[in-house]
This record gives sequence, C-alpha cells and structure tokens, in this order.
Amino acid sequence: MKSILDFQKKKLIKEKISMITCYDYSFARIIAETKIDCILVGDSSAQVMHGHNTTLNSSTAVIALHTAAVAKGSPNKFLIADMPFLSTRKGLKNSMDQVEKLMKAGAQAVKIEGAEGHLELIKHIVESGVPVMGHLGLTPQSIHQIGGPKVQGKAQEAADKILADSVALEKAGCFSLVLECVPNDLAKKITAALKIPTIGIGAGSSTDGQVLVLQDMLGMNKDFKPKFLKKYLNGFDLISEALNSYVTEVKNAEFPSKEQSYE
Repeated sequence: MKSILDFQKKKLIKEKISMITCYDYSFARIIAETKIDCILVGDSSAQVMHGHNTTLNSSTAVIALHTAAVAKGSPNKFLIADMPFLSTRKGLKNSMDQVEKLMKAGAQAVKIEGAEGHLELIKHIVESGVPVMGHLGLTPQSIHQIGGPKVQGKAQEAADKILADSVALEKAGCFSLVLECVPNDLAKKITAALKIPTIGIGAGSSTDGQVLVLQDMLGMNKDFKPKFLKKYLNGFDLISEALNSYVTEVKNAEFPSKEQSYE
C-alpha cells in the first residue's frame, strides 16, 4: 500500500487489510520483504521496547525516533505513527508541532485515539494535508479512565456511543478506523455503516482488516495471553535456544571455528 487511496480501494473490493506494529530498522527490513500492507509505529513501544506497564510513558520524540528507523527499513510500506498520550490535548499549536515531527520523521499518517474533544483537531490536521487514522473501543491512553483493559461497547448505550463516534470520525476526515476490543456484532455494524475501512484488534473477523503488535504475534512475551491474540511463532523459546547454543559453543571452544577465524 502506497497511499490512503489503497485503503479505500481495498474496502471497495472487499480485500482485507493487514497491519502490524514495528519500532526498529531490523524488523522493518524483514517486513519490507513480506506481504504486510501497512505498518503502525504505535505508542505500544513504551511497553514493548521500553518496559513500561502502559502506553502513557510514550512521547512524540520517542515515537519519531522509532518512526525514522522503520521508515528507513520499510520505505515501500504505508507508515502510520501514533499521537502519544496528551499530545492532542495541549492546544492546537502544540498538537500540530507533534504532527509535524512525526511526519518529518517519515510517517505518512498519524493515529489519534478517541473522538470526543478531537473532531475539530482532526479536521484541522486533515485540512493541513495530513491523513488521520481514528481509534475507538479500548483506547489504551485512557486506560485509567475506563478502568483497565476490558472489552468496550457491551452495553447498548456504550455501543451506540462508539457507533456515533465512528460516524463522527469519518465525517471529520479520518481515512480509516481502528476498533479495539469491541464485540463482534458492534464491529460488524460499524464496518457496514462506514465508507472508510475498519481495522480490528480484538474486534472479530468482520472488520476490513486486522492489526497486531509484532512482538505479540511472534510470541516474544510468553506471559502475554489475551483472548484476541494468536501467536504465529514461539519466538521466546526459539531465541532463548539460540542464545544458549551460542553460550555452549563459546564455553566448549566450538565457536569461533576455523571457518569463522582469520588465518
């Protein structure tokens, strides 16, 4: 995918969109050689790359640094960068300064969590020439406000609010929408109601695409087992085995061998 036009095209022809998170050059180079459609440099980097318990410790400077690395590694993939915690809540100028930093780092779009209080800002960002991806349902930057990581939109009133917000985000100019941890039926209803594509994580299979955190789907954290996650690799054990093989060969003077040595 090269532009936001490809997102719209895929929805029209009913071809699912595949999105993955990435935060570094090495993994980005691998993703560049795959069939993945687009990359999100998420504020989840605070947890995955820096060991924090939530996304709240992320900053524009950190996300911009990761974005620049990923852009170099995967120049052929459409790249979205997260607007981090409170970056959209300190006035228009500050928000636009953060957008500018992420776009100049190599992003082709930004993602903003939530609708309430953001609609006018999103309109301004879009009118300034920057594509915006929305994000509803479980919004990790509001984790303390919503009482923890749990499914959103179960009650009818809450479901109606998420549906109304999704329509409002489309009207504000969002080119796509992430739906996180919402009931399947609600995600299906929203997907049918919108002209823009929906990308789910814990939102069932009726969305127009899916996104997962790269390290999660590669099984790098053996203790992280949310219901929505499928691990496509047992990365933790595979890497541990490789490291332990290296240690054994070093201790037994098997590495380096003649093949890895200079005569």
